[in-house]
Amino acid sequence: MCIKMKCIIPDTSAVIIGAISKIIEEENLDYPEIIVPETVVCELEHQANKNRTEGHKGLKELQKLQTLQDNGELAITFKGKRPSNYDIKHAKNGEIDSIIRDIARSEMGTLITNDKVQAEVAKSQGIPVYYYKQTISTKTLSIEKFFDDNTMSVHLKENVAAMAKKGKPGNIQFEVLNEKIYTYKELKKIMDEILDKANSDPKTYLESDREGSYVIQSREYRISIAYPPFSEALEITIVRPVANISLNEYDLSDKLLTRIRENAEGILISGSPGAGKSTFVQAIANYYSSKLNKIVKTMESPRDLQLPDEITQYAPLEGRMENTADVLLLVRPDYTIYDELRKNTDFNIFADMRLAGVGMIGVVHATRPIDAIQRIASRVELGVIPSIVDTSIYIEDGEVKSVYETKMTVKVPSGMKEADLARPVIEVRDFETGTLKNEIYTYGEQTIVMDVDLVNNTGENDKSSVDKIAEKEILRKVKKLIPKKSRVKVEVISPDRANIYIPEEFIPKIIGKNGKRIAEIEESIGISLGVEVLESARNTNAFEVDILHTKKQLILELGRENGRKNFDIKVNGEYLLTATTSKKGEIKIKRGIELSDFIIDAIEMGLEITAVEK
Repeated sequence: MCIKMKCIIPDTSAVIIGAISKIIEEENLDYPEIIVPETVVCELEHQANKNRTEGHKGLKELQKLQTLQDNGELAITFKGKRPSNYDIKHAKNGEIDSIIRDIARSEMGTLITNDKVQAEVAKSQGIPVYYYKQTISTKTLSIEKFFDDNTMSVHLKENVAAMAKKGKPGNIQFEVLNEKIYTYKELKKIMDEILDKANSDPKTYLESDREGSYVIQSREYRISIAYPPFSEALEITIVRPVANISLNEYDLSDKLLTRIRENAEGILISGSPGAGKSTFVQAIANYYSSKLNKIVKTMESPRDLQLPDEITQYAPLEGRMENTADVLLLVRPDYTIYDELRKNTDFNIFADMRLAGVGMIGVVHATRPIDAIQRIASRVELGVIPSIVDTSIYIEDGEVKSVYETKMTVKVPSGMKEADLARPVIEVRDFETGTLKNEIYTYGEQTIVMDVDLVNNTGENDKSSVDKIAEKEILRKVKKLIPKKSRVKVEVISPDRANIYIPEEFIPKIIGKNGKRIAEIEESIGISLGVEVLESARNTNAFEVDILHTKKQLILELGRENGRKNFDIKVNGEYLLTATTSKKGEIKIKRGIELSDFIIDAIEMGLEITAVEK
């Protein structure tokens, strides 16, 4: 840099890190002229309006420069145009940076930047440039003082005392760390410190930056920050793994170790939050990498697994895991860890990579051993489940509680008696004992996950689970043929017969010409049906909703007679949403969003989804 430079044009990155005031102080410049592009002010104003720390820090730097001008140490002016909508839209392509370079060229000044690409482009255009490289922060975060060897997480919130979870999975205590009540100003200082470290420390990553929240991974600490309007008060949550143990310490059987070492290619690791899933995943990743010399990669958001340098951890590429998967399919690792599977896109990516031949280990939140397999069963074709998931490991209190394996067979599902009801069935068996635990199969148009123990232990006076499923499937088919609000009752009276009770005026519609329609239903369900008059039939305000799954949408079908009307949609009687139907009586919900995922989960749990006209 020319120490005698008289005209300085900073870009946004330089203003945010306070580079101008630092340069003036370090180089003892004699009354330099600072020209701030209006584009820089516009960017800072936009960030500050979103309550982002960068915007506020940049504006404070400009205020500091104004104070230096008042003290006679420099001259500051603002020049240039504010960016147009086109410039803002194409900011990522360099339009705003180009405006700043144009001002530096026209004013014959020196461009100051903290952006490496901006500096290189300016050099290529013959513009004098000073690349102000931020020093790497080696200072530890103040939040680290809250942690000891047993601390799992620390919870800081405005107007609340600091609290922490201590212990290990299976023995966790929630403690108040001290009686001090933290103010907004104190927490804001901690937040700014964390964000500064994300900008200067190569091992601290800003994983997510949205209006109202940040997620930062700083070495072993995963830090979640929420602030208004997303939350009602500023809150900082810091999570850290408390155990880093090897696979040998889990006391796994020789049979399971052999499975993991030689045969398992599609593994789901499940458990409730805090059960110890991440610790087990780290152990199995280390085992594959160091003991078996396998190439292991991860797909994480945020990247919070504590792994050796030999294992590369990937974030969503350009914000999308699909792009990360494309890269990994070219890299072809032996095993890829996907942490965590939640949305439809996550399960689809997991399935695609597994079917492409990559060994996959997925982490899933679940409260029962079967839940992990059930969640993926509703999202892929039945026949490919064993090819995607061959081993499911359930973690509870930091220990391996259950291990299931999946196999495909053709048989009559448990609880059914007719030989002609044989169909492809996915058997889910206990890996250690071989005991059949669950069966997955199609019944009509539904995918059923049947608890075999529940079928076998049904009392004489209770309906079997198979009977309940049959009733539900018959009811669904009948409701397609009659008005939505009409009352219908279905009762399975024996393994090979069921009765349908409906209002008398709808009986001909169900039977059809020459009994053709009822015969089609019988053939689909696999049992004979009788149709009888429903006595004291009465209308009810709420009626069950049929849901059609497509690749891009969930379609709630309320019937053409209910077109262009407002309805409350409820799950198990609890309000979910209000919507207006289309001309066809449909409500369409995009797949992949939280609402559609909630409805899919409700369907998997067998909860009733109903509509009530407003």
